[in-house]
Amino acid sequence: MWQIKASGAADGDDGRGGLGGPETGLVWARAAGRVPRRARLRHRAARKSAREVVVDQAQPQTGRSRRGPGRRPKEAVPAPETRIALSHPDKLLWPDAGLTKRGLLAYYQSVWPLMRPHVVDRPLSLLRAPGGVGKPTFFQKHASAGMDRAIATLRDPKDGEELLSIADFDGLAALVQLGVVEIHVWGSTIAKLEKPDQVIFDLDPDPGVPLDRVRAAAVALRDRLADLGLASFAKTSGGKGFHVVVPLEPQAEWSVIKTFAHDFARGLELAEPKAYTAAAAKSVRKGKIFIDYLRNGRGATAIAPYSTRARPGAPIAMPVSWQAVEEGIGPADCRVGSPTLRAILKTDPWRDFRAEARTLQPGGTG
Repeated sequence: MWQIKASGAADGDDGRGGLGGPETGLVWARAAGRVPRRARLRHRAARKSAREVVVDQAQPQTGRSRRGPGRRPKEAVPAPETRIALSHPDKLLWPDAGLTKRGLLAYYQSVWPLMRPHVVDRPLSLLRAPGGVGKPTFFQKHASAGMDRAIATLRDPKDGEELLSIADFDGLAALVQLGVVEIHVWGSTIAKLEKPDQVIFDLDPDPGVPLDRVRAAAVALRDRLADLGLASFAKTSGGKGFHVVVPLEPQAEWSVIKTFAHDFARGLELAEPKAYTAAAAKSVRKGKIFIDYLRNGRGATAIAPYSTRARPGAPIAMPVSWQAVEEGIGPADCRVGSPTLRAILKTDPWRDFRAEARTLQPGGTG
């Protein structure tokens, strides 16, 4: 059984609650202020000795509104320059949208100040489309001939595998030059490779699930996480679902984070088995939303915020406010050059992302 404890709980209150595996009681703890209130959802089975996860709430949570971080005007920032020269800049990468290499670079220039914190100095996995979207693509995780030095390489200290990363806009421009149409990132930085700084839940609906249910599921996850004292942020996937992302202080190991994510997803499945599943098998997902927690393992990646997707229309994995989700934005509504994108770029929905980070760590048993 997982327990969530709000740091600073009053004497005599251990702050217990949290997430039970399939063999345990399932208890949600609402960390409201310093002393948690408890709302219990129980799955009948024997209790076993518990490990503890601590959510450190020493700092005030500034973005805990049900609507997420408020809208604020974005300060004008000059477009970054690059030394990278594009070969065949007018080559169409998204023929249906008329988006060229040059246009993709211009898009990334427009979002770079917002995108930068989410992609620099992290291991990357790249989806390349040499012939453009709609033609064969391939994933790349290692260096190759013709790769600019702005794309850095290092060795994974555990298995010796080569990892790729970028440190600045030249690196991103070099990815565009290679025909990279999707950028996927680890949940940790190179500096703290073994300590993830986020948890991500990818809501992947069965084809028959209405979009309104997917939106409602994203909001439900937000509320459940808030009950545990964790702020979360919404991102359109650019496909058919939403990502719910929790910022963390990089303190816990990968195994702790993945187990927490699994238990959280499993807890939702136990609470609403007709709506959710934590199982990846297609055979059990009919009419349900798969809460994909598997992106929280070491070496797993998720689509980077502001990255384009290799889908028709050049959609974007776009950070959005919870208000936008509640008001009906769709998972693929943000596209390069679209009015929806321009409206969102006037704000910064994830402005408080790092400020809302909390510490998630294992505690004692008992």
